[in-house]
Formats: sequence, C-alpha cells, structure tokens
Amino acid sequence: MPSVALGALEGQADGSVLTVNLGTGRGCSVLELVETFERVNGVKVPRAIAPRRPGDIAECYADASLAKRVFGWEAKRGLDEMCRDAWNWQRRNPEGYGR
Repeated sequence: MPSVALGALEGQADGSVLTVNLGTGRGCSVLELVETFERVNGVKVPRAIAPRRPGDIAECYADASLAKRVFGWEAKRGLDEMCRDAWNWQRRNPEGYGR
C-alpha cells in the first residue's frame, strides 16, 4: 500500500493534505475495546467507570470508504487481532521505537 498511497499524493504540489481513515467500518465503545483486550491477551486492564468529563464527546465516527476508493484497501482483520497485535508489539518493545 505505501506506493499506492504515495501515488495518490502525486500532483498535489499545492502542499495539500489527504486525510484517510483506516478501519473496518465497525465502531466499538471504550469498554468493548478494554474487554476485548483483556479477553484476547489474558491480562487485566486497570479501570474506573466514571461519568463523562466536561468536553468529552459522546460518540465519534470515521468513514473508511476513501481508503477503498483511493487505494483499493480495506481492513481484513478486526478488533481481536488489533488488540492481540498491539499487545505483542508492546511486550516486545516496552520502551517504544528506537530503543
């Protein structure tokens, strides 16, 4: 996909930015994400359920159809794989990139 993504930017000499959402098109709540992470990885995530803070948004949506239209790309994996892969990477790189 990198060469396709770069190709999509050719001819944008005006310095404009192309923002593309990547995802499955299926949203999830924070609680669903935490529970999926715990189930997939067998770890407990410390948490506290509390009211929404001032300024927190109730919902957020992203449309990934531009990635399919421009790059011919669509997600093939879901939330379970994302949580598993993120935890595997973090365990192998506890200090992050370049350490």
